[in-house]
Amino acid sequence: MSNRVLCREASHAGSWYTASGPQLNAQLEGWLSQVQSTKRPARAIIAPHAGYTYCGSCAAHAYKQVDPTITRKIFILGPSHHVPLSRCALSSVEIYRTPLYDLRIDQKIYGELWKTGMFERMSLQTDEDEHSIEMHLPYTAKAMESHKDEFTIVPVLVGALSESKEQEFGKLFSKYLADPTNLFVVSSDFCHWGQRFRYSYYDESQGEIYRSIEHLDKMGMSIIEQLDPVSFSNYLKKYHNTICGRHPIGVLLNAITELQKNGMNMSFSFLNYAQSSQCRNWQDSSVSYAAGALMVH
Repeated sequence: MSNRVLCREASHAGSWYTASGPQLNAQLEGWLSQVQSTKRPARAIIAPHAGYTYCGSCAAHAYKQVDPTITRKIFILGPSHHVPLSRCALSSVEIYRTPLYDLRIDQKIYGELWKTGMFERMSLQTDEDEHSIEMHLPYTAKAMESHKDEFTIVPVLVGALSESKEQEFGKLFSKYLADPTNLFVVSSDFCHWGQRFRYSYYDESQGEIYRSIEHLDKMGMSIIEQLDPVSFSNYLKKYHNTICGRHPIGVLLNAITELQKNGMNMSFSFLNYAQSSQCRNWQDSSVSYAAGALMVH
């Protein structure tokens, strides 16, 4: 047996964001320096996972709410874009590389999750093909750099869960969400609009197409702020908004519901909203991004 540590390479560095550590550090610093920390310490954040040129400045609004002095474990829940998955999956490696520094997976928590029988393993190929978790790693590393040897990560790839599965996983994760030393990062973009996404909902009463998209997204965002998983599911059924992280969001909302039953008082606020471009005609396309934070009172 070799003692070689298994690593996931930063497979999207050099394309979705720069592979140069110093350059990446300067970019992240620049975006974070333009944002206020008003919702610190966040217990959970929702932030986008597109290329940093599109969503880096939006994501900063969420990461600025992270308090590195108390955070010791960071759960990163990302949707699966490439493999069909009806449950959730755990990584098969020990280290996630970033151009800034390597992040260690928490093997103890992985062991606890694995024991539930609710998870499968993702192959290294699946892990490295997927961007929904990776795009949060440099920001996580940056937000935590002052305590970089004192935290671990818990990456979870979330499949196309049924509502009852979202409830089950929400229940399971609720005990981790209850711990103030844990942070949950929920990876999601918002509306993917245009022919290439096969989604072209348009409410003309809102004015131009991009305004209709914003109205649709903000409707969903305000339902998320109400912390009601059932209303969020109903919204998705009604409008079919192409929110790619809807299942990770559903898991988070169900975890919150579980803790509220036990008397925990929480609030979620969105802090930023952006679109990759403004759609004005049917040939256009865009992706929306939103960043927000959950606080425990």
